[in-house]
Amino acid sequence: MQVYGIDLSKEKFDVNFLDVNGKEKHRTVKNEFSAICGFLREVPMGSILCAEHTGTYGDVLVFLCNQYGVGIALVPGYTVRHSLGLVKGKSDPVDAFRLREYGERFNDKLSFREYQGEHMSELRQLYSLRSQLVKARKELRTGAHARDQLPVQSVAANLILKASLDALDDQVEQVEKEIREIIMNDGDFKENYSLSVSVLGVGPVIAREMIIKTGNFKVIDTARKAASYAGVCPFPNSSGNMVGKSRTSPFADRA
Repeated sequence: MQVYGIDLSKEKFDVNFLDVNGKEKHRTVKNEFSAICGFLREVPMGSILCAEHTGTYGDVLVFLCNQYGVGIALVPGYTVRHSLGLVKGKSDPVDAFRLREYGERFNDKLSFREYQGEHMSELRQLYSLRSQLVKARKELRTGAHARDQLPVQSVAANLILKASLDALDDQVEQVEKEIREIIMNDGDFKENYSLSVSVLGVGPVIAREMIIKTGNFKVIDTARKAASYAGVCPFPNSSGNMVGKSRTSPFADRA
């Protein structure tokens, strides 16, 4: 089984692999549809890709790997750095080499990624858009409070501000409506949503957010993972006679 280490970035990704003679090779591939298709056509059957988890930069690669039947695992850079002992220096080719080495040494720990479905992808985009709209609305409202203290008020500024806030309110409501419709029109989403809101203290907003952030309870599929991700599960910090304060994971989503 051949392992390809891939260091992702927005414009391109670096690939490190061994050829048929066991000689180390390195190449750079543009992070766009046609270039990735050309690269995947050259990947031998049965090979796996071990790529750094860098958010949306790897979405096209994961999607196309699923289409071509190539296994791909996304590994956090933090995990790679702390698994290979003392390492020095950093560059894209070096990171690709380390990812290949990680994939070869810890093959049994790799979790292969499937691209999110169309509905989940749309949900996440709408959720992200809603967060941006709410943030913009909050900033406008904060600025309005400061202007209220001015001795001279601009009628034009206040009218434009009110129109902007009204428009943002309508857009947030429209996004929330779209999110509700997607969830209620998808059988799996609807079932998990109904189960979530049946729990005391869990309302529609929290239920929708859990479905989106857990990948409909498929990416985060156990209570232990969910507690750790939510930042409500402190981990012990002790060694010998030293007993430190238990802390939650710094990677927890406390939103």
